[in-house]
Formats: sequence, structure tokens, C-alpha cells
Amino acid sequence: MDTKAMRCSVAVFDWQLHPDKNDNPAAENKFVEINQAYELLTDPERRKHYDNTGVTENEAKFRNRRDYSQYRKFDPLDDLFGPNFGGFKFHYQDRDVTLFHKLSVTTRGYENKLVPKSQRLPYLIMFYSDWCFACSQVEPVWRRILEELEPLGMGLATIHAENEQLLTRKIGVSTLPSLVMLIDGKPSIYKETIFSVQKIIEFVRSKFPYKLVQPISDENLDTFLDGWVDNRVRALIFEQREAVRLRYLLMAFYYRDRVAFGFVQLNSVAALRTQQRFKVPLDIETLLLFNENIKRPVASLSMSDMPIKTMQDIINSNKYLLLPRLSSQEMFDALCPPEWARPRKRLCVVLVSQNTPFHDEPRQALRQFAQESPYSADRVRFTYIFQERQAEFISALTSGEGSPPEPTLHVVIIWRRDSSHIKYEWLSHMWDTPETHEWNETREHLESTIQRLLHDSEALSYEAVVKELINEHAQGIVSRILTKLLVTADFLKDNVTRDQLLPVISVLATIIFIIVGGYVMTYLVRLEEENIQKQYKNGHATFEEPSTNAQSPCYRMFKSNSSSQLRLHECRAETYNGMVRLLKPGCRTIILLVDADSRNKLIPNFHRSRSLFVNLFLSLLRRNKTLMFGHMSLERGLDWYKTLLTMSLPEPRDLKINPRNCIGTVLSLNGHRKYFCMYHAKHPECIKTKGSKAKVEEVVEARMRWYGYVMGWKNERIPKRMKEMKYVGKEIAKETKKEMGGVDNSEGERMVKMAKSFSNEPDRIKGTFMGFNTSESEDTETSDLESGSKRLDDTALSDKYSNVVFQGNLLDNLPNWLDRLFEGTTHRYYINYWPDFNPK
Repeated sequence: MDTKAMRCSVAVFDWQLHPDKNDNPAAENKFVEINQAYELLTDPERRKHYDNTGVTENEAKFRNRRDYSQYRKFDPLDDLFGPNFGGFKFHYQDRDVTLFHKLSVTTRGYENKLVPKSQRLPYLIMFYSDWCFACSQVEPVWRRILEELEPLGMGLATIHAENEQLLTRKIGVSTLPSLVMLIDGKPSIYKETIFSVQKIIEFVRSKFPYKLVQPISDENLDTFLDGWVDNRVRALIFEQREAVRLRYLLMAFYYRDRVAFGFVQLNSVAALRTQQRFKVPLDIETLLLFNENIKRPVASLSMSDMPIKTMQDIINSNKYLLLPRLSSQEMFDALCPPEWARPRKRLCVVLVSQNTPFHDEPRQALRQFAQESPYSADRVRFTYIFQERQAEFISALTSGEGSPPEPTLHVVIIWRRDSSHIKYEWLSHMWDTPETHEWNETREHLESTIQRLLHDSEALSYEAVVKELINEHAQGIVSRILTKLLVTADFLKDNVTRDQLLPVISVLATIIFIIVGGYVMTYLVRLEEENIQKQYKNGHATFEEPSTNAQSPCYRMFKSNSSSQLRLHECRAETYNGMVRLLKPGCRTIILLVDADSRNKLIPNFHRSRSLFVNLFLSLLRRNKTLMFGHMSLERGLDWYKTLLTMSLPEPRDLKINPRNCIGTVLSLNGHRKYFCMYHAKHPECIKTKGSKAKVEEVVEARMRWYGYVMGWKNERIPKRMKEMKYVGKEIAKETKKEMGGVDNSEGERMVKMAKSFSNEPDRIKGTFMGFNTSESEDTETSDLESGSKRLDDTALSDKYSNVVFQGNLLDNLPNWLDRLFEGTTHRYYINYWPDFNPK
């Protein structure tokens, strides 16, 4: 429960249980207990002590508090150098902190009195301590401030920092003495090192709300006076100074909820017509108050130095409009205060209208009726209310009997018995404009009803329970956010130094730079992609699609996608280091081996085949650049390729390579981890068979043939290697099953049979898929791969063209091999280092 609700509840119980109104003997004890409980709950220290210990009173802490009224600081040199030392009398000013003690408040007083009062009355608070030499030095300045500002209505107080340490830390006071201004519940610390009256007054003026007193000229005078629709009276201050005096700022802040203040500088050319319009004297200060009638002021005051008390009396007498609006609960309490006693009941005549210009005439009619009414404002108050803004309040009044079906433009008379219970009675006639023929009858009916209800014996017919009114002047979401930002900025300005602010600004600037830089880079990449796609669509050459890929699943998946125009680099001595040796981790180079005759045919097929795969990873390739594609001419790189193959053999040997059998080979080179993967139409990994068992056996057979050749075994030497072939066959079979999911042919004898059948074949077909040829037979550099190789199966050997692979079909299975390459299922050939590229 908040303090306001607690206060209202205690007031109700006090009225019910007061000994003067309740004769019950137990009521007096209950009355005392309620007030003691209220005092404990409103004291933060006592409440905390009660929550921790359960003790409602601490004699040593709360009752025997120190009395500072007669306090005098002890001076240890008084005995030696007192005023009568040695018969001599020393005359000096006695500067101590006695004045601070007289104005000292505790944490309870600060939170329960100063903070609520600061909503209308600003406070200057001095933090001090007993043994503070600097505090005694600023005591004359504080005394001067007390003499100057207290008569103007400025609140002044002091707080003992050592006795109220929690409050001192909460406000942020770090040094003594420290001056704090409390305004609107928010403390602001005085940061100047020099304590002077002028600087302190400037500090006070700077903390008032923005445009608390609005400058007025001839151009904005009517706009300012017509602003009474915000339910506030208008006040004009005329004086010769350029800046508003502090006394008027304090007055405007005190009445800011009821009166809007404007400032007119006398002898100003911009306000000459205003001075002549209201006949304001030029040699003295003038205060004019306006209500709904902007042609003439409702009250005026002209003096050379207007007293604060006189200005307060005039404003208090005219701080409400002729027909004010019930726009908040505070306004409702001020215009229609609760009164339980029937003889002293106060009536409120409320016109229910809507916020529309069409209801201005009925409101003006009621305003005229209120102005001509003989009733005192203490007994009868005329007001109006917006139905759409106070819907709950109107709904409570229309839920009972006797209420009109549509309350708009009807008058209801209210008598508040307490904060939530009201008595009411609706006027039977609808309130209309004076032009109607029923106006006189409605007017007479309202007068008679008010006279009847003012009698002590008469009571209103119906009763209702209402909730608090909505504050129509409350700030919106945007205004609250802006106010919060301004408060935060003021707090940072007061509590954060430049040395602390620079690192924060640096971090924020870095974050903003990263965000903006990332957005710019993304935008540039998008522009680059659009430019590349536009160039490709507007005339770049495309390659003819091979007919054999028409049934490929990878091709069908990406057939409709446009391939990216990625460059093919030629691997030669100048580009070798950048394409192979200097590759970053995670990057690979894919190279196609061609010669002069097959270049024009294989490179377009290679580009088209890899495009089917690249379309899937297009965004990845363009941003991360993990893949590089190229081609190598065998006329230049045959020696490098031969050295690479030799380094991958278990036992290095001198190989002779047939260049014609190497065309169409694709190498995936991982420069950082020093291994490569190989694709060729005749490579065991590229064999297409149906059935896992047949596939495994055929791949194992091909690998055995390749293994026997790279080991340099001749036909007549294979029987001598039977034991080694048995071991190698087991290992190859296990590895093949693991890679391809086939059956595990662990029988070493079967591998021996495969080796025997392998030994009966001509040497010229062994390893042709890798370009190996150690035989001195008819294979020469002029032989063509298109002549094919014979299968191990006798039936296949009888067919001359059963295993022929034409040059245009060498790269048919490349997309599938690229899929396996990035799945990590292809075989890797590791080497110790990358050989040098020495072109012929």
C-alpha cells in the first residue's frame, strides 16, 4: 500500500474512532493504536527495524535523539587561547555549524516531508558534519542564502552526513560540504568549487523546468491567453528586466498545475501593443490574471516590489476558471471536497459533455449561469467533465435509477460524503443552449433544485461508489520517455566525470561503427552479386549442357538455377604458390588436367559440371572464398604431376606417365593439410555398379590392380607376393566396406585369386586411369584413352568397346564426386610437402 492510500485509510478510521465522535471505550485505544502504527510505517528507519527485529520502538535509537538546538562545537584551544587569555580579549567571528544544526532533518523528514513538498516547493539542502572545517567556512554564505531565498518561498534544510549515511550515499554526496537542490522529487548536486550567493542562485535557476515562464510578445499573446482550454488560469508578469526574477519562477513552479505564467518585458518593441492593450505602467511591475475572458483581466496587481504574500493571496483567490473541468482526482478533491456533515454539505453541479466544439455553447451557457449565480463557491461549484475520458466515473453515476439513458449534455448534482462514496441526483431536463425555447424552464429547474438540496433536511436521492478520476494532464509515453532521457542526462552530467565518460563513448562509438560497417559491407556484397548476375544475363557466354547429365539428380535439382560466373585460374609457375602452397586453413583448390587438344572441350564441361554443385553453395563461396577452381596444362605440369603421384606411393619409384591417359583428371588440393583427392572416369571411386556386394568386389578388384601396379610387380613376380597380397587384400576389403557400405570379404584366398587374374592381364591396362605406364609395350604418348581398357571379367574382355569412355564423357560423374568430396568420403592421399612446379 502506498503512502497516499495509507493516509486516506487512516483518515477514515480517525474520523470513525475519534473519542469526540465515538462513545465506545474501546474506540479510544483503537484510535491510539492506529496512529502509532501509521507513524511506524511512515518512518523508514523504524519500519526497517521492525521488519528485522519485530520491535516497534527502540528507546536508545528513536527517543533519545540528540538535541542540536543548543549545540556548540568543542574547541580544544579554548583553554589556552580563550577570549580572556592573559587578560586580553580577542574579537573574532565565531564560525561554527550551529546554524546547520538548527535546520537539520533526518531521513524520515527528508522522505516524508521534503520529497512530497518538493513537487511544488524547491529545497536547497546542505550536507555537513561536526568536524568539518570547510563546513564552518561556508556558514556565512549559507546564512546569506537563508536571508535572501527563504522570504521568496525557497525551502532550505540541512542534513548531518555522519548521522544519515544511507541517505548521503543514496543521493550521491561524496564530499563535505555539499549543496543539493531537491525539485520535483529529484536531487541535483551543486558541482562548483566556489560557494557564492550568485553562483548558487544561478544553479537554482538552471534547475527549473524548461519554459516554466513563457516569453510573451504581440504575436503569441492571443495564443497564450486562449490556452485556458488546458484547465489553467493565465498570468502575465510585466517587468523591465530581461530575465524573469527568481521570485516569479518560484511562484510559477508552486502554481504550475493551476496557473500558466507568461513574461512580458517592458519597453520592448515586440510587446508594445500588449502594454497599450492592458494599459500597463512602465515604471512598476504588474501582475495580471485571466480566466476564460481574455479581453480583460480578472485580477491585477501593480507595485514597484510586489510582496510574495500579496501575490499568493491574489492567485489563490483566482486560481480556478469560471467553469473548470474535472480533469484529475486532485482537481476533483479541490473543487468538490468530501464533507460528511449534512448541514455543511458542498454541492458540485457537473455538466456531462464531450471534447468537441459542438458542446462549446452548452458549456458557455453553464459558465454564464455560474457567473450570475448568487451561490458561494464554498457551497456550490459549477464544473464540467468529458464523458469519453472519465468513462468509469460516468458509468458509476448512470448505473442507478433516475439516470438518463444518454448522459451527454445532462447535469448531475453531486455531494461527496468521503473519498469514494457520493450522493447524486440527475436533472430531468437536458442542458441546452440559450437559443432554445426550453432554456428558461431548464434554468429555473436547476435553480430550484440547488436551493432545495442546500437545505439541511434535504438529501440527494441516489448513492454510488466511484473510483479515482483519470489524470488527463499526465504525460504520454513519448513525453515520459523524453523526460526520462533528460533526467538521465542530468544525472550523468552531475555524477559522471569526463575521464569516466570517454571510455563509454569509445565503446559506444566502436559498437556503432561495427554495426554501420557491417551494414555497409552487406550492402556492397549485395550490389556486387546483383552486378555479377546482371552481367551474366546480359551477354556472357554459356556452355552447352551435356545430354548425359539430363538424368542426374544433382542436375535436376539445380537445372533451373543460373550458374555463377566464377573465374577459372590457370595453374602455372606464377600462380602455383597462391593456388596451392599459400592456401589458408579450410580452403581447397580444384584443378582439371587438360592438354592442348582437349582444352576447348573439357574446360566448358568442367565449368558446367562444377556449376551444378556451386549453385548449392553460391552464397558460401562468394562470401568465404573457400574454393578456387583452375586448370593445368599437361604440357607444363606433367613433371609436377608425376612427382606428386610418386610421393603418394608407399614406396617411391621411377614412373613413366602417358599424358593422354591423364586428361580429364580432377585434383582437389588441400594446401594447408598437405593432401589431395583425385577424380577420374576410370578411378575406383567413380565406378558405377548396382548392388553393394558387386560394387565392393569390383572396387576392391580395381584397387588391387592399381596397388599391384604402383608397387611395380611384374606378372611373373605376383606369385612370389602371395602372402603380402593376402594381407593387403584384407586391409583393402575392410577399407572398401567402410567407405562404400559393402560386404567384408575377409577371405585372403579370394584376394589371391583376384591377384592371379590380375597377373594374366596385359600390363598396358594397369593404372591407365592414373596415367601410370612402366611397361615398355606398345603404349606410347601417342596412344589414346579412347581405346579403352579391358575388364577383368572374361565376358567383358570379349567385347572391344564395352568399357570405352569418350573424351566428352570424362566429367560426367564429377558433380557426384564433388558431393562426396565435401561429405569427406573420398580417399585422401597425404604427402610430406608440395613439390616444386618446374614447367618444361
